[in-house]
Amino acid sequence: MEILSTSIPDLVRFLPIFLSIYTISYLYIFRDWKRKSRLEAASCATSLCHGTPALLMASLSLLHDQNPSFASPNTQFQNRVLDYSIAYFILDLVHYLIFYPEDILFILHHLATLFVFVTCRYLVSHGAFAILVLLILAEVTSLLQNIWTLANSRRGEVQFAAKVYAFLSPPFYALYSLVRGFIGPYFVYTMGAFYVSGAADDVIPRWVWASWMAVVVSAIAVSILWIWNLFLSSPVDVGGWLDSDYVNFFLLVWW
Repeated sequence: MEILSTSIPDLVRFLPIFLSIYTISYLYIFRDWKRKSRLEAASCATSLCHGTPALLMASLSLLHDQNPSFASPNTQFQNRVLDYSIAYFILDLVHYLIFYPEDILFILHHLATLFVFVTCRYLVSHGAFAILVLLILAEVTSLLQNIWTLANSRRGEVQFAAKVYAFLSPPFYALYSLVRGFIGPYFVYTMGAFYVSGAADDVIPRWVWASWMAVVVSAIAVSILWIWNLFLSSPVDVGGWLDSDYVNFFLLVWW
């Protein structure tokens, strides 16, 4: 088993790309926003540039994997996707450490996620199939979540942002609940059953996959708690959403 890969050109290339996106977003795209909102918006813009591309690249890498399994060796394409995500999480972690050091939950989340990605990419070089499926499940809600977050940060000041927030809340809540509450746990159960059987012990040490499982289970539990708290603190107006001009327009076009 290859213990450590020393070649990290993709990671080195991706880091300045995300740094540029963050900087341009803060200095130019959201320059008229208040400082706190600008910081959040710059982070969301960077997340947008990570989430959907990572989702597409991860999906393509799995489709091109001729021997997909929870213990299969990482392909070059899969390693590139991992590097792409590692670069993003490094930048966003620095963002939180500098501007939101009190947000311990997000900092711990990013550290744990980086641990999983880095050990999969550079320590064991196996198991990317499992990690990238989890990445796909995490990022499938990313586009909605980031737009929803941007709208939420401005809905008290801009009427259009309030309308976007109200319109996106029901589908975002529903999709997030479906993925994090049902599909994700089922996949994690399947993943855990495979690793517990010992089928991957020759290529992925037990302490590594056990750490992955601990991180993933914790992340899913926190996600479920987060969306549950949203339902309690910010209930969505489904009736209002169904009666909105946007939905009526889509129904008219569909029929």
